Amino acid sequence: MTRGGPLSLPRETAAAARLAFPPNWWARAAWLAFAVYFVYAAAQLEFTPARFAAGLEHGAKFVSRLFPPDFHRWALLLKGMVESLQIAVVASALGVALSLPLSLMAARNLMPAWLTWPARLVMIFCRSFHPVIVAILFVKAVGFGALAGILALTVASVGFLGKLMTEAIEEISLKQVEAVRASGAPFMSVVMFAVVPQVFGRFVGFVAYETDANLRNSTMVGIVGAGGIGGTLFAAFQRFDYDFVCAIVLTIIALIMLGEVLTMRIKRIFRV
Repeated sequence: MTRGGPLSLPRETAAAARLAFPPNWWARAAWLAFAVYFVYAAAQLEFTPARFAAGLEHGAKFVSRLFPPDFHRWALLLKGMVESLQIAVVASALGVALSLPLSLMAARNLMPAWLTWPARLVMIFCRSFHPVIVAILFVKAVGFGALAGILALTVASVGFLGKLMTEAIEEISLKQVEAVRASGAPFMSVVMFAVVPQVFGRFVGFVAYETDANLRNSTMVGIVGAGGIGGTLFAAFQRFDYDFVCAIVLTIIALIMLGEVLTMRIKRIFRV
């Protein structure tokens, strides 16, 4: 029995128990600094409870003006949605076609450094800007219409798919690559028989996800004049035609849900 009672611990054991989880003062200081900066940033942006409450009141009035939705102009709605779907499909196809060779060139386990770094810089450049910003640039370059949207989403697809495909290629097992190379096969045969079988399932998942993302983004780039349903939505907002806005929003949601179902089916088919 120790001096502190039958359940008391020796002094050395008690001290070790107290120090088993020592306080992380650096982490606490970081959290405190984050809290201080959050309060400062909210004050600078005039994010106040009164303004938030007023925003909720205005938002409730706006939502009340959206219903019931107006589907009488279904022909205009259908035309915009079909154009958005076409933009998404064409941009995804072009993005895949450009991303495949670019991801091979950027893979450090297959290519030399003098080739991987320029390829990676191209992908970084394509990911540096939001698709809407890129769409504005292409609208200035090629004019209003679907072509600007296709080019903008193609750039976004190259940046996203290129990065994911490069990472997938760099994670493959090199044993198959070395075995095919040992047989004297050329480089393209090495890619087809040693690289593609290891990453094909992941590639299908990446392409399905990017197509779904392009379908969503195609509704945004139209707001800046790059074709699709976004232009129709923006025009309806300008006319204060809120019941038609609601119809457009509901149609966009339905289309995105349909794309999600198709993506799940594709992944199930290829067992991704």
